[in-house]
Amino acid sequence: QVQLVESGGGLVQAGGSLRLSCTASESTFSFSAFDWYRQAPGNQRTLVATTTGGGIIQYVDSVKGRFTISRDNAKNTLYLQMDRLKPEDAAVYYCHARGLSTGWQHIWGQGTQVTVAS
Repeated sequence: QVQLVESGGGLVQAGGSLRLSCTASESTFSFSAFDWYRQAPGNQRTLVATTTGGGIIQYVDSVKGRFTISRDNAKNTLYLQMDRLKPEDAAVYYCHARGLSTGWQHIWGQGTQVTVAS
């Protein structure tokens, strides 16, 4: 089964930047969806940014202009560059993938904590 491993979380001051990475154990070429979600305490897990196999990229409104998602299929890795971080961005960030190589199952990483100090 495909495994996803996130890294890059941590503590940052408001206005600062972090770069998250998610590396898959298998080729990501067939991932139809390769995304970042986040979950704050007491809240549901929600989509932050997504890439599709066809190259479509979308963001939730609250991060547009501040976050940049990118995928490097040659390295089996998904990135999330987060700039101008706000306290409300604090959450556990999860990588998600779904596609032919996952058997169309939803695969999740273990999550990485992002804390933003005001």
